[in-house]
Amino acid sequence: MLVSEISYGNWITHGSQVEEDAALACVRAALDSGITTFDTADVYAGTRAEEVLGRALKGERRAGLEIFTKVYWPTGPGRNDRGLSRKHIMESIDGSLRRLQTDYVDLYQAHRYDYRTPLEETMVAFADIVHSGKAHYIGVSEWKASEIRAAHALATELRIPLVSNQPQYSMLWRVIEAEVVPTSEELGLGQIVWSPMAQGVLSGKYLPGQPPPAGSRATDEKSGANFISRWLADDVLTQVQRLRPLADQAGLTMAQLAVAWVLQNPNVSSAIIGASRPEQVHDNVKAAGVKLDADLLKAIDEIVEPVTERDPARTESPANRP
Repeated sequence: MLVSEISYGNWITHGSQVEEDAALACVRAALDSGITTFDTADVYAGTRAEEVLGRALKGERRAGLEIFTKVYWPTGPGRNDRGLSRKHIMESIDGSLRRLQTDYVDLYQAHRYDYRTPLEETMVAFADIVHSGKAHYIGVSEWKASEIRAAHALATELRIPLVSNQPQYSMLWRVIEAEVVPTSEELGLGQIVWSPMAQGVLSGKYLPGQPPPAGSRATDEKSGANFISRWLADDVLTQVQRLRPLADQAGLTMAQLAVAWVLQNPNVSSAIIGASRPEQVHDNVKAAGVKLDADLLKAIDEIVEPVTERDPARTESPANRP
């Protein structure tokens, strides 16, 4: 399966941060920009994000789209409304298909690793979903290299295509490079990366020693203020501002440079962008197809190295189901 180099994701926006009219306008902008790959999850906005995406894509030619969703995080109060047990997976796929108004998803992803459920149980449930036609491919998200390898062995035995991992990846967060990427390359998995702009910090709009701009993600608890907080230290923001001349040199905005940077990794199949306004989609999609030369990549590395996280152990799932 081929995917668009830029994917549109609705983690924080749809059903939460922005009104539905704005969400629909952003999806339309994505389609108009050539994006065919759309990523969501059952847990986003308490299942509302899938509903919004389903309405936004209604009427589009289904075979021309790649629709992804995920299962793991809680979607209800019950003890089985979470995790990767067979019960939760089988019930969750039906709920996702209903909300997305589609007969199948192209990629069904395990949103984290479930240490309370035997991997064999999870993979057999995924196999049944693929064999029933409710999903074409299987993926994982934020799994360690050893977990990906074990899942791949079972997927091969069960004759289902495990094709992708969805990790956080950016200039500042490079924990997949040491172990996950080499393992994925060996096994034939691609990365569909989220937060290529480090929650917006790599756009350059957050300045050291100054409060966050009004209306930005850092000021809105509904739009992921807790996720961006790790990047708002002055030492990080200072180094990010040093990237601005490099973006100018490349003829890119800071945001475009950040997205283009992750796409230089040959194991990255697609970078997920989000948006609260259509113009953000039109701007960020211009990172597709950009080639950054070796000298520019080296200069970026030298600037961000003091504030970059590389520890493979930072790829982790909860020890117990949330």
